[in-house]
Amino acid sequence: MEHILTMLIFFPAVAAILGFLIDKDSMRQFAIVVTFVEFVLSMILYYNFDINSADVQFMVNIPIIKSYGINYLIGADGISLFLIIMITFMTMIAVIGLTEKRDVKNLIITMLFLEMTMVGVFAAFDVILFYIFWELTIIPMFYIIGFWGYNKRLYAAVKFFLYTFTGSLIMLVGILYFGYVYYQATGVWSFALYDWMNINLPFDLQLWLFIAFFFGFAVKMPMFPFHTWLPLAHGQAPTIGSIILAAILLKMETYGFIRFSLGLFPDASVYFVPLLATLGIIAIIYTAMIAYAQEDMKQLIAYSSISHMGIITIGVFALNVEGISGAVFLMIGHGIVSGALFMCVGLLYDRTGTKLIKKFGGLASNMPLFAMLYLIVLMASIGLPLTVGFVGEFLSILGFFKYSPILASIAVLTIVLSAVYMLNMYKFTFFGRLKIINMNLKDIYGRELVALGSLVALIIFLGIYPKIILEPLNISVTNHLQIMENKALNIETKDKLNELNSIKGVSNE
Repeated sequence: MEHILTMLIFFPAVAAILGFLIDKDSMRQFAIVVTFVEFVLSMILYYNFDINSADVQFMVNIPIIKSYGINYLIGADGISLFLIIMITFMTMIAVIGLTEKRDVKNLIITMLFLEMTMVGVFAAFDVILFYIFWELTIIPMFYIIGFWGYNKRLYAAVKFFLYTFTGSLIMLVGILYFGYVYYQATGVWSFALYDWMNINLPFDLQLWLFIAFFFGFAVKMPMFPFHTWLPLAHGQAPTIGSIILAAILLKMETYGFIRFSLGLFPDASVYFVPLLATLGIIAIIYTAMIAYAQEDMKQLIAYSSISHMGIITIGVFALNVEGISGAVFLMIGHGIVSGALFMCVGLLYDRTGTKLIKKFGGLASNMPLFAMLYLIVLMASIGLPLTVGFVGEFLSILGFFKYSPILASIAVLTIVLSAVYMLNMYKFTFFGRLKIINMNLKDIYGRELVALGSLVALIIFLGIYPKIILEPLNISVTNHLQIMENKALNIETKDKLNELNSIKGVSNE
């Protein structure tokens, strides 16, 4: 099992290359088999993972550029394990539910290359390797939006590229400077994350490097006010592009904050909590209000995603086990729920050719099964108890409550606001008078039912039994926070972290 992670990373890329030899009529079946095998590999990873250990497991370290300390260094812990599984699962579901008819062969090949880069991001423990995988995700997503998108697809793709690439370049400057600082301190080059963890940086330098990493993560997240590229990208991307963008790509940035910013810059992280909490609260309320005004379903769900990313932000920067565990769980839960929502919109678009809410009405009468599944997904997005959405939101807000009861109380408004715009959309889509143009719409069936039904089943299962994720997650988060506390230079930072974690652990029940 030593090389299971390497297999997970590169198997989709090898399959993509072989895909050029596959007949286009057999490409869908080939893609389903490949993504299913990839998912099985991720489950083998989980089966062999020691959930009682906080250590990074399945480590592989192979020199790439030895003179500069750049290595193929990969591994997995409780924080990254389930995010890797989510990548393989959501990619498989997206391929099963694929409805795109134009140039499907190249679309699937692009998707498989994208899956390789996404797994690489969550497995990399060499910072340069992380950055390489991070940047490589831009290329296939740019291609997916720009080639298979809708009317404004090129504008959306270029805006997506310019925003995310610019933020990443600023982060690259920070990475290279940190590498130089490490060289100055030790006399050797290294970009291994756990080597960097052994370096205590002066507070002023922490601030500047935190800002450099912040731009890379915040723009791609996207955090308010860098969010304007996302609704356009979602609105113009094909369904499969929106599913992957919302379910996985948006989670890479919050993972980056946890993995790099908190561990490497503990004093700066505590210093910037008020600013980041404020940006998170603004995102929760502001984008929820904009979502209510949307007439396009995909635009509404896109703004909803930004609002939920605000909750994840305050969870991460609660700087306690409850908040960070809740944020990671919400990353997984939101990935499943938002992917399901975009799949639902895609199913309607394939049948009607429109995403406008006003074009629908009364669909519950001739699409009852679809209406029921859509309602369950929508309730999970709102945060209904016993769904996956509730667990992550509750823990994130609970963790932040220990930092600021007032701001946490304001953040609770997200539940009310999301209920308003989501239920409003559902009412106008499924109730009222059935319009003549929608009378012949067929209910969900076949592989559509398999794909969406699998997501709904997971939404309910993880809402009822979150322990399967929280148990290994809590151990790794607790260890990460202990490292952060030990690295902190300021007594005020240590006291604040100790105060926020005075009651360690999250209930696994």
